[in-house]
Amino acid sequence: LRVWQAVMKLNIANPSTGAQKIIEIDDENQLRPFFDKRISAEVPGDVLGEEFKGYLFRINGGQDKQGVPMKQGVLTTERVRLLLTKGTVGFQGFGHRNGERRRKSIRGCIVSPEIAVLNVAIVKKGPGEVPGLTDKEIPRRLGPKRASKIRKLFNLSKADDVRKYVIRREIPGKDGKKGTSKAPKIQRLVTPVTLQRRRRRKALRTRQLEKSKQERETYKKLIDQRMKEQRKARREHIAHRREMRSKSQQQNQPE
Repeated sequence: LRVWQAVMKLNIANPSTGAQKIIEIDDENQLRPFFDKRISAEVPGDVLGEEFKGYLFRINGGQDKQGVPMKQGVLTTERVRLLLTKGTVGFQGFGHRNGERRRKSIRGCIVSPEIAVLNVAIVKKGPGEVPGLTDKEIPRRLGPKRASKIRKLFNLSKADDVRKYVIRREIPGKDGKKGTSKAPKIQRLVTPVTLQRRRRRKALRTRQLEKSKQERETYKKLIDQRMKEQRKARREHIAHRREMRSKSQQQNQPE
């Protein structure tokens, strides 16, 4: 008789510090609270021992022994084959055509004993420190790119120039050459050129509306004029026919 034993790795992430730590758990009593939980569900960290007492984890995903990832919205514990598009979980889209979909195997969003690695994130920190997870801070490799997020990071006002506060990334030079630096292109940045283009688009839209209105009025006048001409021509035609009929009746009358 073969005895089954659950072994799972927990990839714990701390969003506040950017640190990650992987722990391996082979105790079924510690893993049982994670089973039958869906992605985005929260699990208390007390089940992992005194080290994580007071912590609260959120399940972000995972994968089985063959590397098949879990996908949110698939309410099963088993594998299924779905048509996926580029960029979705389970299909990166390398070597595909535009608009192509492929049938790929993915794992459901419910945690089961077949999951080999489970990704969780710390939602609430407990009173104790976890070595390698909460006692160190890993700086972000890249800074914010959107203008509003740069203002929020440096507490800037609308009058401040965001372009002076972009975080540049230093790249060391090779073979004794001078290093360079890179900076991201700021997204959603409102500049005088942006405002000018916005005013131009608004003026073009207003001009087009005025032009359409004038053309509609001109067309209406033309239709009214043609209707008047048609009514006049019809009245003249009816009057001519009446005149010809009266003349023919006078000629046919006996003397």
